[in-house]
Amino acid sequence: MNEHHHIISYGKLTGIWLALLLLTALTVGITRVELGGFKVLAALSIACLKAGLVIAVFMHMKYEGRLLRWLLFLTLVTLAIFIGFTFFDVLYR
Repeated sequence: MNEHHHIISYGKLTGIWLALLLLTALTVGITRVELGGFKVLAALSIACLKAGLVIAVFMHMKYEGRLLRWLLFLTLVTLAIFIGFTFFDVLYR
């Protein structure tokens, strides 16, 4: 069997961890700034960026084939559409 292991250095993992901590602090900081309706959009955008880092690095998605990455992308877009429809439903009640 020819197995391929993708070894990620501790330095890179530490850098991703620090980036996730910084993005978490930014999310908390956004709650203190008055952005109106854009506060939720900003927080969700940061959450999507954090999820992308976790998926790419810790779930090793960046080493997977194109088909699996496109299926994940399609799934996330479908989820975003459903969440968007939910926001519109709540907004116009």
